[in-house]
Amino acid sequence: MDNRKTDEELLVQIGQHDDAAIRTMVSRKLPRLLAMAVRMLGDRHEAEDVTQEAFVRLWRQAGKWQSGRATFDTWLHRVTLNLCYDRLRRHREQPVAEAPERADPALGPEETLSTQDESDRIRKALASLPDRQREAIVLQYYQEFTNIEAAEIMDISIEALESLLARARRNLRTILQEADEQEKTR
Repeated sequence: MDNRKTDEELLVQIGQHDDAAIRTMVSRKLPRLLAMAVRMLGDRHEAEDVTQEAFVRLWRQAGKWQSGRATFDTWLHRVTLNLCYDRLRRHREQPVAEAPERADPALGPEETLSTQDESDRIRKALASLPDRQREAIVLQYYQEFTNIEAAEIMDISIEALESLLARARRNLRTILQEADEQEKTR
């Protein structure tokens, strides 16, 4: 695996159906794409299917890649997001949150429950956002893209991204407050 090659150099090799190049690209890009897909879909198995399909598309399209319009990373994230939206449209139901990850053994039982509860609350609130708002939040806060990069991936202006983020944060606050109020009445 040659991690010194740029994405563009690997793309040329992938376009020539070089197995080692695609393995390098997958190892380089899979963690971020999978994390984004899990956040968008709320289901790890669905997210794995989506990222696999994104890499299949990369394999098929690499020979046709032309730089200049968008960066390769932007294109690959956009493909993955589009595949997520296709899945969400097909299911037409709210994504189910993935199973909580194993707790850090250093945490005590109370801290573990509190952390899991908070993660579940946020995951559910995020899943209930409109798709574009969830996409903006995932790109900004979980994928850590800059506003410029996130706007490019979403194919919107920076101002539109900032507006989406503001609405998403407001909606998340409202959803979490309502959940807290419901919990208090139980």
